Amino acid sequence: MSLEAKNITKLYGIQKALDNVSFKINTGEIVGFLGPNGAGKSTMMKIITGFIEQNEGDIFVNNLNTKENIKEIKQQIGYLPEHNPLYLDMFVKEYLNFVAKIYSADNYKKKVSEIIELTGLTSEQNKKNGALSKGYRQRVGLAAALIHNPEVLILDEPTTGLDPNQIIEIRNLITEVGKKKTVMLSTHIMQEVEAICDRVIIINKGQIIADKPVKSISGLIKRKKQIVFTEFAESVKTDIFEKLPEYISVVTSENKSFLFESDSEEDIRPELFHFFADNNLILITMKQKDENMEDIFRSLTQ
Repeated sequence: MSLEAKNITKLYGIQKALDNVSFKINTGEIVGFLGPNGAGKSTMMKIITGFIEQNEGDIFVNNLNTKENIKEIKQQIGYLPEHNPLYLDMFVKEYLNFVAKIYSADNYKKKVSEIIELTGLTSEQNKKNGALSKGYRQRVGLAAALIHNPEVLILDEPTTGLDPNQIIEIRNLITEVGKKKTVMLSTHIMQEVEAICDRVIIINKGQIIADKPVKSISGLIKRKKQIVFTEFAESVKTDIFEKLPEYISVVTSENKSFLFESDSEEDIRPELFHFFADNNLILITMKQKDENMEDIFRSLTQ
C-alpha cells in the first residue's frame, strides 16, 4: 500500500476536526475524498503532507511514518492545496525551475519543459503567475505538484476555477498519472468523482461515513425502486396528483417539473402517462431517474 491513515484524531481547541479516521489507498487508485465544508477534508490532507500534526494516530506513506520520516515523505508526495500558494512575481517557467530545484530533481530543466507541455502551460510559461487566470494558476500548482514525479498525489479541489474544456483536460491528466501513482483528491464536483475516481471516501463531522468503490456506493442509501422525472408544457397544481394510486407519490415539484416515486415492481410510466392524458396534462418529458453521486452525497451528509 502507498498511503495509510490509522486512527487519526485532530483537535482545534475542544473541537474535533477529525475523529479516529482510518483508511488505506493503494498504488494505481484514484480516490475521491468528499464531504461538506468543515467536514475535515483539508485538515486530513494537511496532516498527510506534514503541514500540521495530528493529536492521535499515525500516517504511513510507503510504510514510512510521518512522525519519524517527514522530510523523506515530502519528497514522495505531490500536493496541490485548496488555496494554491504561488509566488505571483515569478514567471511560470522560473517558478517551476525554482520548485524543481527545491526537490533536487535530476535534469530539472528538461523535467520543467516536459511538465509545462503536459499541463498545457506552453503558451503561458513566460508570463508572471500574478498575470494568469485562476484556471491557469491551478495548472501551475498542479505542475509544481508533479515536477518531482511523486509516488503520491494529494489534490485539494484541483479543478477549481477551470472552464469546462480545461476541466476535461485536467481530468484526463489526473486519470493518466493515476495509473502509476496513488491519488487522493477532494472536490465538490460530483461528476468529477464519477468520471475519474475508482473509489470514494465520504467524511462528515470528522468521521468517515462511507468508503466504497464508486460503482457500489449507491447501495448505501435506501431509495424507492422507481423514480420518474416528468416535465409539463404548463404549470400544474399539485393537488391533481392526489387522484394517483397510493403506490405512486410525488416527492418533489418545481412548477412544471415533478419527481414521482414508487415501490412497485412494474414500470409506473404507462400508468402515469394515461393519468396525465385523462387529466389533460400536456407532457413534454418523462424518464426514469438514476441515482447519481450528488443524490448519494446529499443523502449521506444531510
